[in-house]
Amino acid sequence: MSNNRLKVVFLGPLASFSHQAAAESFKNTDAELIPHVSFADAFSAVQDQTADFAVIPFENSTNGSVVQTLDLLADRTSLYTDVKVCGEYYLTVHHCLLVRKGTYPSGWSGYDGSITKLYTHPQAWGQCENVLSTHFKGIERQDVSSTSKAAEIVAKETGEKAGAIASKFAAEHHGLDILMENIEDRADNTTRFLILRNTRVERTGSLAFEKRSPMDSTGITNKTLISFAVDHASPGALANALLIFKAHGLNLTSINTRPSLKRAWQYVFFVECGQAPSKENKEAVLQVLDDLRRATESCRDWGTWKDQLCVRAAS
Repeated sequence: MSNNRLKVVFLGPLASFSHQAAAESFKNTDAELIPHVSFADAFSAVQDQTADFAVIPFENSTNGSVVQTLDLLADRTSLYTDVKVCGEYYLTVHHCLLVRKGTYPSGWSGYDGSITKLYTHPQAWGQCENVLSTHFKGIERQDVSSTSKAAEIVAKETGEKAGAIASKFAAEHHGLDILMENIEDRADNTTRFLILRNTRVERTGSLAFEKRSPMDSTGITNKTLISFAVDHASPGALANALLIFKAHGLNLTSINTRPSLKRAWQYVFFVECGQAPSKENKEAVLQVLDDLRRATESCRDWGTWKDQLCVRAAS
């Protein structure tokens, strides 16, 4: 690192939800927030030690997992061997329909149905389906790399009447009008971000960026993420792997899969489990990994961190 200031990368451009999550996660630290144009670039920055941390969207409460992140965590060619998850952040996501300044002076009441194209990140379509199907059925939808990029495109668009689904912060940043506010299907629409670090960078191992809970330690849980692959031709291979977690008292909270790309219709499995922070449960994670190495073709520990959902509920 060229100086002592922390470098935190996020999925850019500026004014994206990832930018907001990074700013809020590291608001109590002297951190430089740096946009990156792709998920892979953010992972590589941590692996190459050009950044201390990365803040990456992992899943949304309405629309499910972010497959780009899962694909990078699958790490099929071992590009990110030093990267681990060290934390998480929950961001309540409020989407707005944005248009160029002055396009509809009367706002939604004066909207005449003239928008011909909508831009946003693929995850946002599913989070706003009620408004889209009611008021914009049949309108062309264009996927872009982030919601903030959608706002940037609309701000520069002059040839047609276009709209962007993005945040209020993006509207302010790009100088757009808000045609409709809070258009997400659910008011509790939340995205969970993972915070990544390089295990070889000592100063990232003890940074207290996580929000502290007013609850005592008995009310807090840790989360652990483990990936593995099994022999699909062996009957019960997946069931046997999952039973290992039960045998050591770890509570499975989610399971995801991505294609292994080694053979068609074979998968990498991602298991997230929760446990109360204790010496015994730390040993349980190690015992699970030891047993998984014997029961699977491959496995990897992606890290253990404080469950911020418990912190949100307690605060």
